[in-house]
Formats: sequence, structure tokens, C-alpha cells
Amino acid sequence: MQIMIDVQQLTKRYGEFEAVKGISFSVQKGALFAFLGSNGAGKSTTIEMLCTLLEKTSGTVSIDGHKLGTLKGNDAIRRTIGIVFQESILDDQLTVKENILHRGRFYRLPKPLLQENYDFVQQYLQLADIEHKKYGSLSGGQRRRADIARAIIHKPKLLFLDEPTTGLDPFTRQFVWATIERLRKEIGMTIFLTTHYMEEAAHADDIVIMKKGEIIAQGSPNELKALYTKDYLQFVLKPTVSIEDLSAILPGAPEKQQDGWKVEVASTISTLPVLAQLEPFIASFEVIKGSLDQVFIETNEAGEEN
Repeated sequence: MQIMIDVQQLTKRYGEFEAVKGISFSVQKGALFAFLGSNGAGKSTTIEMLCTLLEKTSGTVSIDGHKLGTLKGNDAIRRTIGIVFQESILDDQLTVKENILHRGRFYRLPKPLLQENYDFVQQYLQLADIEHKKYGSLSGGQRRRADIARAIIHKPKLLFLDEPTTGLDPFTRQFVWATIERLRKEIGMTIFLTTHYMEEAAHADDIVIMKKGEIIAQGSPNELKALYTKDYLQFVLKPTVSIEDLSAILPGAPEKQQDGWKVEVASTISTLPVLAQLEPFIASFEVIKGSLDQVFIETNEAGEEN
């Protein structure tokens, strides 16, 4: 696959303080890439550098083949990317349509192309019911639809989404993600995501986790879960059965739970022969796979120990 973002030894210093410490990663074209980290991890600083909003101290960055840090490269990168910020930058007193067309003119799009692109975002973000309403009168979910439309009015190749669904209701979150998937599948847009919702990051092709300016974990969701989490078999005994009766069957030491027991297993598939032996003794069971929440906690705790 082709590379959309290539970052090598990227650093940002403020005097003696090093906010980003020589990080390296790449993002494939058309991928959903999740960039995670607690507050102060350095991810916002990194994104601001990638988006040409903040000058890097050292390192090299290429976005769609354009070199970050040169006048020509930065101009080309700005035309290549779209950004959905946590806080809106639209005008409360203008209508949704006025806001989006006004932002579109910043890209010097010819009038016919600007209208064509507006029709595109109006359909993708389902703006017909709100396009003539003032932005300041909209609900949070409606504002987010307008924010995304503003970010993609020039049909960027790369879209930065900074916690795009924070504070949204489940229905609107689902709509936002359905739209993002359409953008990826139908026009090949690359998505660079930051989020505090691990279930959203679970859909990413690749994940980078930062802490104190450094990358502490990197890989696909499955790779990270295999490295940093454990799988468990959770079960409820039949009333006549004692946990001691199962000592020869269980693959490890059982841990008491509120309404049953839990035991670590090597993998989900390895539970099959165990369950075959347990069947006469248990009333119910559940195989619990490691989650990205656990990955985030384990990697950050490991960082503390180091």
C-alpha cells in the first residue's frame, strides 16, 4: 500500500522541555489510523505539527508526498487535509450553508466546483434539514454534521478528526461513523483519529499510543490485544457443584466473581476442550477477550514503571 503520512524522528521542544520526543510512524492511504494518549501525552502537539499549525523542532514529515516545513510543502499539505477540531470554528450568526460555502472559498475553488462540492457534502452529511438554519441555533449533533461538512468541502485526501464524537448521543455517534466509513470506502479518504472511546479505536487499521511525548505502543488492534491483554473464561457453577471439584479441569487458578468464577485462558480457541469437560458442571459461561481499554491501561502503567 501507499503511504499517506510518513513521520521520522519528529521532535518538538519548548526551551528545555521536550513535548514530542523523536517519534516515528506511518499511515497508509485509505486507512483509519487511531492516535491515542492521555492529556499531556503529546498527541495534540503532534497533530498541530502535522497540520502545519505548529512548527516542528526537528525530524522529517511527508504527507501525500509533500514535505512538511517548506513553504511549498506546507501549502500543498493544507490543500490535502481537512480538520475537524474539538471546538467549532464556524460562525454562529451565519447559516450552515453560508458557513460551509464561505470556508470553501478559502481553497479558491471555482464557483461551479464549489457548488458541486457543496452538493456532495450536503448529501453525505444530510444537511437539507439544517442548511438554512443559523449555526448558533443547532444542537450538538447538528453542529458536528456541519463541522465535518466544512472540513471536507474541498474533498481532502486526509481528514483529521480530533475526538469527533465526544458529547454526542449514540444515534449521532453512529451516524458520524457511518459517514466516515462511506468516505473511506467510496472515495478512499484517509482518516487520522484521536478519541477517548476505545470501541471507536477498535475499528482502526493501526493504532499508536503516546505517553509523555513518546510512542509506547504501536500496532493493529489485534496485535496490541495479543501483546498486552489476557482472555478469560467466566462461568457460573450448578448449585450442587463446588469449585474444588473442577481443579483438575481448569487451566489455571480460578478467581471468585460476584456471581461466579473467572479463570485465565491461553486463547479463546483453547477454551473449547475445557468447556467440553466443564459442561456437566456449569450453568452458564462467557469467554471474555482482552479489550483496547486494557491495552491502554497496561501500556500506560508499564510506562509509569519505566
